[in-house]
Amino acid sequence: MDKLILIKYGELTTKKSNRLAFVKLLAKNIENILKDENYKLKYDRVRMYIECEDADTISLKLKNVFGIHGIVICHKVNNNVDEIKEKVLEILKNEKFNTFKVETKRALKSFEIHSQDFNRIIGGLILKNFECKVDVHNPDLLLKIEIRPEGTFIYTNEIEGIGGYPVGIQGKGMLMLSGGIDSPVSGYLTLKRGVDLECLYFESPPHTSIQAKNKVIELADIINKYSGNIKVNVVPFTKLQEAIYKNVDDNYVITIMRRMMYRIAEKVAKLHKCKIIINGESIGQVASQTLSSMGVINNVTNMPVIRPVACMDKLEIIEIARNIKTYDTSILPYEDCCTIFLPKHPVINPELDRCLYYESKFNYEELVLECVNNIEVITNLNNRNNDLL
Repeated sequence: MDKLILIKYGELTTKKSNRLAFVKLLAKNIENILKDENYKLKYDRVRMYIECEDADTISLKLKNVFGIHGIVICHKVNNNVDEIKEKVLEILKNEKFNTFKVETKRALKSFEIHSQDFNRIIGGLILKNFECKVDVHNPDLLLKIEIRPEGTFIYTNEIEGIGGYPVGIQGKGMLMLSGGIDSPVSGYLTLKRGVDLECLYFESPPHTSIQAKNKVIELADIINKYSGNIKVNVVPFTKLQEAIYKNVDDNYVITIMRRMMYRIAEKVAKLHKCKIIINGESIGQVASQTLSSMGVINNVTNMPVIRPVACMDKLEIIEIARNIKTYDTSILPYEDCCTIFLPKHPVINPELDRCLYYESKFNYEELVLECVNNIEVITNLNNRNNDLL
């Protein structure tokens, strides 16, 4: 089989002594994504190769794998000048172009012809056999030739990968996933940095609906295509939320509720061996996301809290949401527990002493533990029939 997929690592090549650990995990993640496909995978520190029959289908799946910089469907021949020439002519018969450029990379230094000289040889071959001309700045067709110890690889089109690090190389984080636009984007951006995810969702039936829960599961399923390992931990938040509304002044309700959520998130994260908490907070977007509010709310945990969209404006976040296909689900009109009882004038500069006073009025520790002990864990996201109607 002379046709195969070549995978370029990109950012992984900046790693030195631990590069192979990144590459091995990338291979494992690819095997997970391609578990239903027929293929053979080989890799080294520089490149990864996949032999398969259905290169187009597999390439589409690889576009969702973090750690891949480029995906190329290429042809492999021996390091023989005549074989290379013959394959170039065969490939270009199926291409339409008026201008072209040849780029040769000679990784095998014992190959007898230097890169620039080989560019001229192949360029002359193309000019002789096709009606076209050379354009080194903006060609219709870019022909790339890589001469490596294991053979010569020839290709014309490179599919851009999504880059980043292989998911899991940095350990695991707990994503506080609501039904909004921001938190799924935060999850996606965290996966890109090599952090595997579990999700935490707070439900308050009967105040929140089953559609709101299923909406969050659908969002988790969408970002799960970049991981394959995501679980959703559903927290029964009703009793604790009702206790907050009973004992806390209206303008402090959101602040106290978020403090409780962080307490729960920390406990669940530690139970599941997560190293960080992740959420979709964006500075100044709502009352609980002012710098003052973040400081008071964050006071209840010592675990690192990562806010990937903190310094993005809403339009930037929406653009990413559209690109990763979460936006249309996020805007479905099902309210979560952060919005159902939203006060008219939530405090934007809360005082820690007042928070401690309100929390002293009821036994929140017992209610927090009850939430943690009664979590529903949802796995096999893409096998669930989630009715959002």
